[in-house]
Amino acid sequence: MRTTPLALVAVAAVTLSLTACGGGSGTPAASSSGSAAGASAAATFDPSSVKKDDTLAALLPDKVKSAGTLTVGADTSYAPAEYIAEDGKTPVGYDVDLAKAIGAVLGLKTTVQSADFTGIIPAIGSKYDVGISSFTINSDREQKANMIAYFQAGEAYAVQKGNPNKVDPTNLCGLTVGIQTGTVEDDEFNAVIAKCKTDGKKAPNPLKYAKQSDVTTALVGGKADVMYADSPIIAYAIAQTNGQLEQLGDVFSSAPQGIVVSKDDTALTTAIQKAVQKLIDDGTYGKILAAWGNQAGAVKTAELNPTVS
Repeated sequence: MRTTPLALVAVAAVTLSLTACGGGSGTPAASSSGSAAGASAAATFDPSSVKKDDTLAALLPDKVKSAGTLTVGADTSYAPAEYIAEDGKTPVGYDVDLAKAIGAVLGLKTTVQSADFTGIIPAIGSKYDVGISSFTINSDREQKANMIAYFQAGEAYAVQKGNPNKVDPTNLCGLTVGIQTGTVEDDEFNAVIAKCKTDGKKAPNPLKYAKQSDVTTALVGGKADVMYADSPIIAYAIAQTNGQLEQLGDVFSSAPQGIVVSKDDTALTTAIQKAVQKLIDDGTYGKILAAWGNQAGAVKTAELNPTVS
């Protein structure tokens, strides 16, 4: 679904210097004086350590093979999955590292391009070869594109530390809820609004932003009562805001996330799927997730278009 930049959270000013932009959940980056886990992890992964698999590279369609580059669309505002580093231009995150590893297996240079989250899937096969941006796999997305499972994530809520507004996760009626547009949470929140109305209660107010980083900023600054996002994004936001936020309740609605490939490109789909499975089997995938503290979301099989509810 989304991402954030390591652009820094100036806690004293309650502002986030997030440079990430697109389909993810942005959480504030490391403080200017601290060493964020993301910063150290970004410096440890070396795609040159991954050897090319000639058999898998031979599966690539001629267009990609001749270009020599795997172009990846990502909403780089969704830390720790994909976001912009402190230099203000370099995409980093576990999705970015995985994209580079996939490219290395296939003998390709990987280019990660920042994009608005909602614009990635429509541009797959034209502007981007693949989309790797925390996309939760659902039936609607599987109708539009091929999706290769590579991560398991849930959903969660976050509030300001100490829950000063006494938010009840089972009753969001009448509250202002921060959500990134185009995400699964954005879609699912319609049901929350409808239930409040059915129960005769005041509907919650969804405070929507195109970038998850802006959602996080709104919660830190008190514009939102609660934030609704993927569980890895919630966890990272809590860590990177220096204790200003906390998770509210347990993680719920766990679901697979997928790499997006054009339905019309069977060859590229097969090559990507097999490359991910190879990285899972040889341990590279696990090392990437562990470096970012997200090994809990690891999967064992890079399943194509898994059946989801």
